[in-house]
Amino acid sequence: MKKSVAVACLLFVGFFTTQTVFSQSEKSDTMLVEELISKKRSFNKEFSYGFRIQLYNGLEVEAKRTSAKFKLDFPETKTHLVYSQPEWKIQVGFYKTKLEADRALLNFKRKYQSAIVIPLGK
Repeated sequence: MKKSVAVACLLFVGFFTTQTVFSQSEKSDTMLVEELISKKRSFNKEFSYGFRIQLYNGLEVEAKRTSAKFKLDFPETKTHLVYSQPEWKIQVGFYKTKLEADRALLNFKRKYQSAIVIPLGK
């Protein structure tokens, strides 16, 4: 009698253990993480504040000179002259992601070594 109860318990536990293993999702943890990262990237592209590249920060005369020179070098990129007391800033472009801004920065660094990527808003 004890043997049959023990065997029945063992079969019972074995049955539910295998059911638990086979009932798990087909997706692995890495697939779920990759899916979440993809969703986060698409959300950021649509709703984030974005980035600009800052070429100069300082005096008004030099800022305007730098802006004019940049417009000659890169006429397709929009420039922004920003005044934040007591300094003038030249910011160029608008990039939705940091990766896009970093790619453009590599192009601008050839002529403007002090250029940096800055986040907007937030």
